[in-house]
Amino acid sequence: MSYALRSYFRSSASWRVRIALNHKGLPYETVPVHLLREGGEQHGDEHRHLNPMEQLPVLLIDGTPLAQSLAILEYLEEVHPEPSLLPRDPLARARVRQLAEIVNSGIQPVQNLFVMQQLGAQLGADRQAQQAWSRFFIERGLRALEALVAAYGGIYSVGDGISIADVCLVPQLYNARRFSVDLSHVPRLTAIEGRLASLPAFVAAHADHQPDAEVG
Repeated sequence: MSYALRSYFRSSASWRVRIALNHKGLPYETVPVHLLREGGEQHGDEHRHLNPMEQLPVLLIDGTPLAQSLAILEYLEEVHPEPSLLPRDPLARARVRQLAEIVNSGIQPVQNLFVMQQLGAQLGADRQAQQAWSRFFIERGLRALEALVAAYGGIYSVGDGISIADVCLVPQLYNARRFSVDLSHVPRLTAIEGRLASLPAFVAAHADHQPDAEVG
């Protein structure tokens, strides 16, 4: 079985999949798709054919495309169950998915590039206003995550095992810093991030270590 990941180095959804592939020791080819060049390569015919939503990531599984990062993570968990990114206990598994969805549906979609572009195009919001919009949703979601980690976390976001919740957390904290979010109010989240930062799967997946990484 061969894997090729269509991604952009700073795409947090792509980053999630990179972590999971690395964590499970699965080799894959990176196929860069630039989100800004020529209006965004994700809007071109080639990518649209693979994902009609014109988004990243897309994982090609023996050439067959699968999109949406959480669907990809669940697929990898089912096909390559070890090492697992979900705890054994059903309620703990559901809790991992709860935290992951806060990032996946409550933060990332409303602060991503496409939304900011539409704020500018349709509402005339300048870059400062766009960034303020994004900060609001990032801060709101991170406060919720901090509270849940206080209740259910251990070494990592849910208990003491690395999970899909951690896979979603790390790229989102990177993005929070890009939007100048004050992270001093989420010390549990940054402590977990610190414990994950040196693990090989997370190091290899970092935006700065991707073949299409850009400075600045």
